[in-house]
Amino acid sequence: MTRNVKYLGFFVLLFISKTLFSAELAVSSFSQLPSVSGLDLSPNGSQIAFIQNYTNPQISVLTALNLLTGDKKYLVKSDNEDIKINWFRWANEKTLIVSVRFASKTGTVAYKETRLVAIDVDGKEAKQRNLIRAGANDNHVSQFQDDVVSFLPDDPEHILIAIDLDIPNLPSVYKLNIYTRRKSRIEKGKMDVRDWMADRQGNLRLGQALDYNSGEASIRIKIGDDDTWHTMFEYNALEEPGITPLGFAKNPDILYYRAYKEDKLALFKINLVSKKISLVFDDPDYDFDGSLIYSRKSNDVIGIRHSNSDGGRIYWNDDYAKFQQAIDIAMPDTSNYLVDFSDDENIYTIYAESDFIPGAYFLGNREEKTINLAFEQYPSIPIEGLSEHSLVTYTARDGTPIEGYLSLPKSTEGPIATILHPHGGPGAREYDGFDYWTSFFVSRGYAVFRPNFRGSTGYGRQFAESQMQAWGLSMQDDLTDAAHWLVEQKIADPNRMCIVGASYGGYAAMMAAVKTPDLFQCAVSFAGVMDLDRLVRGSRHFLNKKFVKKQIGEDDDDLEARSPYYQAKQIKIPVLLMHGEDDRVVDVKQSREMADELEDLDKEVKYVELENGDHYLSIQRNRHRVFSEMDSFLKKYLGANQL
Repeated sequence: MTRNVKYLGFFVLLFISKTLFSAELAVSSFSQLPSVSGLDLSPNGSQIAFIQNYTNPQISVLTALNLLTGDKKYLVKSDNEDIKINWFRWANEKTLIVSVRFASKTGTVAYKETRLVAIDVDGKEAKQRNLIRAGANDNHVSQFQDDVVSFLPDDPEHILIAIDLDIPNLPSVYKLNIYTRRKSRIEKGKMDVRDWMADRQGNLRLGQALDYNSGEASIRIKIGDDDTWHTMFEYNALEEPGITPLGFAKNPDILYYRAYKEDKLALFKINLVSKKISLVFDDPDYDFDGSLIYSRKSNDVIGIRHSNSDGGRIYWNDDYAKFQQAIDIAMPDTSNYLVDFSDDENIYTIYAESDFIPGAYFLGNREEKTINLAFEQYPSIPIEGLSEHSLVTYTARDGTPIEGYLSLPKSTEGPIATILHPHGGPGAREYDGFDYWTSFFVSRGYAVFRPNFRGSTGYGRQFAESQMQAWGLSMQDDLTDAAHWLVEQKIADPNRMCIVGASYGGYAAMMAAVKTPDLFQCAVSFAGVMDLDRLVRGSRHFLNKKFVKKQIGEDDDDLEARSPYYQAKQIKIPVLLMHGEDDRVVDVKQSREMADELEDLDKEVKYVELENGDHYLSIQRNRHRVFSEMDSFLKKYLGANQL
């Protein structure tokens, strides 16, 4: 591939335009929803679908763009208040399949639901229809109606869908006509199968079974033309590490799966006929936490996504490896990810970003050897003042090495005001690349440290399972040790440190205020858990209640000792609590009652409840509000560093 003039014009203009600022950027530059997200190419590459977020009015619009004519069709508009677009994919050249989600409530039990919609884009006006119609023999309304098992490769008018129309939480598989909405059941729900998988030809081949009461789990497989469901793997999900099927090869007798090799997750494949198991990939230092990469053209596996590899992709096919290398030569300033291809793999999309360059989508044409800028995600953010993330390691009090990402403002010398920013999950981890929270904090002159404390994924089974019934213990100590390390390294001013987190990170921020009340000057929690006992009690309404008890614990005294709500008397620093009222991941009552308790104790607290807000700040005005509140709060208690 060559860097052509058209490509260079777009790319250079993009980054020159991002260096012309000196004053502090508006909060909204960072808190805006990405201008565009979720690009999906149609099969022949002539159309592209994406979500475009507008600021005036504040709406998200699912849009189809004809790349040949330039015509746009606006398919679904949402203010994200009640209904949100979950995902979408082309079924064929004229129809998109779209999943939407919304918050529901039965009595005091809050949960979410999904629906599946087909949208025809081939006429003057887009036409849409709900794909699941309640039948006379359906026993209940399914909560989740968007589990597509296969977009049948040789039958563009049908899909396979798993849905529990007969017995709740025991989905059957149906072949569904996306135009007539007629469906025929091809496999009845049975064997405690909760998830189904098809092979690359669209044949139903695998079921993942789980007994929620006992934890007994298994992988059921159809082999060849045999209609018998064979048990391939068995384990107890409450007591043992599981097996995660990732997908089939083009050869339907080859299944790839993820499982532990000693302490680290690795990639294996099994020949379902001979039962031969082969190790495909492992990393001695990190879990294999990624997925398979398929070729649209060959329909076979050509590589894997692995976050700790160069570029995050490993291609087994030399042609694709060379293609990726050519793209990286043409675009040397960013990490470049091939996102999607047309069926003939001539048209493709790239997502490009770096630690300090916000993400952008590019459209490529292999025959014409061109790459053109399509969309910027955060066009209002210049790169001047943003910084690279340094991967560093500090040592916890018991000698455990802990990795994390340190981001320092440019042209500043420490020690300076610093934010310790624990991630959510806690079964998650931090990565390099652009992060709008970190970039916002750095733009304000704060140093930011994001540690992958114990309980984070990616570092092996023992490290990840350190979170089990240990919230507030060694995991919290890792954060305390991180703060001390920042001071010892003369990065953080010990009198100007704040801990800021969301979800589990919000819990960690409040536990820091409880356990180390003299270490930080303030704490910020968005959608944090405050009462572990309430969390466990709330799970009794859901199928995973035993798994929640296994993770969090069930001894009341222990749960209270590890809950910020019950230890609120220990807090003596200013606290900012924020939560969405329709959060279906962490109940808003967690923050409501914490705020009430702090107010009763005459503590310094501000509570912000976001109307219709969810766990992901999907509504633009709520995202603006959260960032504005954080900006004012941090300036009040940390001051502002001079850039």
